[in-house]
Amino acid sequence: MLTIKVRTRDDVQKVLRKVRQANIVSLGHAGGTIRLTARRSIRRRKKAAPPGRPPHTRRGLLRKAIRYAVEKEQQRVVIGPEHAIAGTSGAAHEFGGVYKGGRYAPRPFMRPALEKIKDRLPRKWANSVR
Repeated sequence: MLTIKVRTRDDVQKVLRKVRQANIVSLGHAGGTIRLTARRSIRRRKKAAPPGRPPHTRRGLLRKAIRYAVEKEQQRVVIGPEHAIAGTSGAAHEFGGVYKGGRYAPRPFMRPALEKIKDRLPRKWANSVR
């Protein structure tokens, strides 16, 4: 008869720390992908885009204003036009509304960017915990 002694140790905190770190990295990759997709949807044109299509930009400010940031404590990513650069024009384009006295029809660009890449998002987390 053969006797074997096995000693196991579970380090739950170490695993949770690794999962948290991998999630932060994956959120950054997802945010960058959505940002790039949204930026590419905004074309530089003099005329306004038709309602329901991504907006056009004359000087490129709206396209340059799209940023993302990973909030590590909340484990989330925030993506959208930075208010300091584009003001409230991003919200007026995305949802429709009044901006600088003019009425804007909705010309969404952030939600379609998310919809376009949502099938690729799970791959950002695949094999991320090491």
